[in-house]
Amino acid sequence: MEAAINPGGRNNKIHPQQFALWSACASIAMMFTALTSAFLVRQAAGNWLEFQMPTLFYVSTAVILVSSITLHASYVFFKRGSELPYKGLLVLSFFLGIGFVVFQYLGWIQMMEMGIPLRTNPSGDFIYVISGVHAAHVLGGLAAIIVALVHAFGLSFKPTKKRQHRLLLTLTYWHFVDFLWIFLIGFFVLQQS
Repeated sequence: MEAAINPGGRNNKIHPQQFALWSACASIAMMFTALTSAFLVRQAAGNWLEFQMPTLFYVSTAVILVSSITLHASYVFFKRGSELPYKGLLVLSFFLGIGFVVFQYLGWIQMMEMGIPLRTNPSGDFIYVISGVHAAHVLGGLAAIIVALVHAFGLSFKPTKKRQHRLLLTLTYWHFVDFLWIFLIGFFVLQQS
């Protein structure tokens, strides 16, 4: 039986960069599991302020969902060799990612205006820390999209396997931070009920 051969000429079934990315995502997921577990343990200890999630967090959720769709569509157009939609959707995805971070920041301001500044009550502090650490990971994803933009606009358009692989890595990470935020916002909402 013949072994699967990938474009890099290796005989293994998963590219080492893909494996490294999945390992990093698993580590990040474990960190957020620890943070949400600490949230639950501290909540059970008492002295917990109940408040509604900032409405702008829901707006940011919609924005990151749309960004995941546009980045995925950009990847599909790249594979098809459709240069203009690929580039246009890549740019749109970048600005939607920036929009997510901006709405997160505005959500923190909204929390302050609701009387929940940082360092007042553990319930608010957990929201700031968990959403802030997630926003930092989104900034990492935006850095990857910037690299993709440099390749898209700095190099002549050639949908090679190597470029497709790089874009797939960016897309995989972006989908990960998207689904991670959906988990987190769902977790926060369930804790309010």
